[in-house]
Amino acid sequence: MKLMVRAHDLGVKGAENINNRLCELGLDGVQFVAYKSIEGVACAPSQLTREQAAEISQKIKSSGKDIALIGAYFNPVHPNIAKIDNGIAVFRDYLSLAKSIGCDYVGSETGSYNGDPWIYHPMNHSDEALDRVVETFSSLADFAKENGVNIAIEGAFGHVCHTPERLKLAFDRMGRDNIKFIFDLYNYLDISNVDTANEILARGISLLGDRILLFHIKDFVIEDNKLKQCGVGKGILDFDKILNAIFHHNPHAILVLEGTVGDDLPFAVSYLKDKINKIETDLRVVK
Repeated sequence: MKLMVRAHDLGVKGAENINNRLCELGLDGVQFVAYKSIEGVACAPSQLTREQAAEISQKIKSSGKDIALIGAYFNPVHPNIAKIDNGIAVFRDYLSLAKSIGCDYVGSETGSYNGDPWIYHPMNHSDEALDRVVETFSSLADFAKENGVNIAIEGAFGHVCHTPERLKLAFDRMGRDNIKFIFDLYNYLDISNVDTANEILARGISLLGDRILLFHIKDFVIEDNKLKQCGVGKGILDFDKILNAIFHHNPHAILVLEGTVGDDLPFAVSYLKDKINKIETDLRVVK
């Protein structure tokens, strides 16, 4: 399995600094959001030239690192239409630049009628909500195909695609072959279902299968009857079970740390690498 991180969680900006930090931590690559990782780049279209994109790719990949996903997350059902339009424009822009950046995937979540923050709204579970998500991402998948790349979509408990089943339904309705999934177990959890985390993971892997591009890795504690994210390895998730399930689904799976920052990051990297090494060692012994 490969272990990566969101570039903007590294605590540095600039492609060269990102590469250096990846080398220091012994990580394999990044999920890359240009407007959070490069100085002077805004969340708007036409912020990078093709030449600048290629330079970013070269610097990040100069030590054998990879860019697994370009993040261009936006809310496709936001009540502010201008925000939707900007989000779509940015997403399309990165689809057109993806090959230059050196990555074949641009990703987003499916959003919420709540607007900001993207939390539960009753309309999220409606047919209208799913129709809008299907329409928006179908169009983006078509544009991606024109550029020889793919899109990736991610579900979350409070969003339109609030379960793995809802995400799979959206995919089936889109009927495009260049769509992958980002699986984030924490995203699907709430105080109401937290005890079924391992079952949700198993169900998601079974439903989404080989279309899972990567797994986001998070951890959490429970405070005041709510889930609160914390550094990986310092919460209550059972990573022995989680990593074993992922490994047996795909021994070459990409794991992306998300939201683990500062001093928690090197600890999480060491913690996960130890567990991955044990899984791989145990497999060799069995063979």
